[in-house]
Amino acid sequence: MVCFMVSQTALTVVLVVLIVVAGVVGYFAGTSAVPPPKTVTITTTVGAPTTITTTVTTRITEKVTITITPTPTPTPTTTFVTPFKIRIFTGGTGGVYYPLGSAMAELMNRYSGGVITATAVTSGASVSNARALGAGDAEFALIQNDIAYYATAGIYMFNGSAVTNIRGVVSLYPEYIHIIVRADSGIKDLYGLTGKRVAVGAPGSGAAVEAEILLRGAGIWDKLTPQYLDYNQAAEALKLGQVDGIVICTGIGTSAIVQLGTTTPIKLLSIPSDVAQKLMQQYKFFVPGVIPAGAYPGQTEAAETLAVMAIVVARSDIPEGVVYKFLEVMFDHLDELKKAHARAGDISLENALKGMSVPLHPGAIKFYESKGISVPKDLRP
Repeated sequence: MVCFMVSQTALTVVLVVLIVVAGVVGYFAGTSAVPPPKTVTITTTVGAPTTITTTVTTRITEKVTITITPTPTPTPTTTFVTPFKIRIFTGGTGGVYYPLGSAMAELMNRYSGGVITATAVTSGASVSNARALGAGDAEFALIQNDIAYYATAGIYMFNGSAVTNIRGVVSLYPEYIHIIVRADSGIKDLYGLTGKRVAVGAPGSGAAVEAEILLRGAGIWDKLTPQYLDYNQAAEALKLGQVDGIVICTGIGTSAIVQLGTTTPIKLLSIPSDVAQKLMQQYKFFVPGVIPAGAYPGQTEAAETLAVMAIVVARSDIPEGVVYKFLEVMFDHLDELKKAHARAGDISLENALKGMSVPLHPGAIKFYESKGISVPKDLRP
């Protein structure tokens, strides 16, 4: 006979006790000597310390006392995360970088769980952004893939001042070279800009670099007068007749050009095929592109052109977890980002490494590998 007096425990503990008692009974059933009292200690996470008294009657009578001592439940602790502050350098307010960068900052502030606090900063765009990263004034930046390459390699405008702390985060969308003239200008092709005043982007911007590369490739850079104006200034100048054309590299749907087209009839010119082929052979980051008809008010014909990729980069010393969280939040809330600008519709995990021209940040590598994306060797630091 076995009798239990249990003050508190759980069914699982009772089963354990039955097993222990059964073992004791089996042991003493086969012995004639009266052994000393036995004490068995077990551990449980259920309830408070409980004493179970059993009486075992076989050929001998013995009292077995079993004490159940629960393992204390750990006291929950609260971890307070100190937000990592990032400045996302973008571009002028009339371009694509600023609305996209601002939307990214809002997503980080809303959904990163306190890991990141972000601020979008207007800037002179790609070249200025690369230098801001090098100087430690920016943590993240939107930048053209070609400018990122120039900066890390220390060539062209970065000759003697390479920026070696740039790391890739994600590719966003293609940026197309726009050649814009007034519809009533009489200018029919790229060569018609010879001897004209041409807005080529803000000083130090990637747009200005691409304009120069294109116009030099066409052999007319030294035969025109470049005007270094940002998107808004260039659009206003063309409207007022202060410049004869605009050559800028930007995403389709740039607001400054959209607004220009609503008030002033415009025409977009194509890049001659021989010039495009020569530039693609010379500069591997160029890809062919088309600005479709109707992309801007009054645009009746598609324009054959060249494109580069807009990418997000970060400083190499940014913590791995911050870059990982940045990408996690961005892709988890991509639908919200798409509301900021139509160009965000080109962003996808499938194209996240398309045109990436610099090594990836370790946090980006970790994120993409967690999504099953293979990272090429040439993109590893």
